[in-house]
Amino acid sequence: MKIIVNGETLVSDAPDLGALLVELGKGDAKVATSVNEAFVPKTMRSAQALSDGDRVEIVAPRQGG
Repeated sequence: MKIIVNGETLVSDAPDLGALLVELGKGDAKVATSVNEAFVPKTMRSAQALSDGDRVEIVAPRQGG
């Protein structure tokens, strides 16, 4: 299926957000996630199914000032 990750189209067979993060090498990373502009907490990522055309955002925390 085709999904949009951080603005770029990606082809993936990941059934859920947790599997997508593992596929992208971010399975253990401390990141914030959303699907179709709705925040998805870490504990719910494996329950968040993905569908063709979904928009996923993966954001790493930043420090600085």
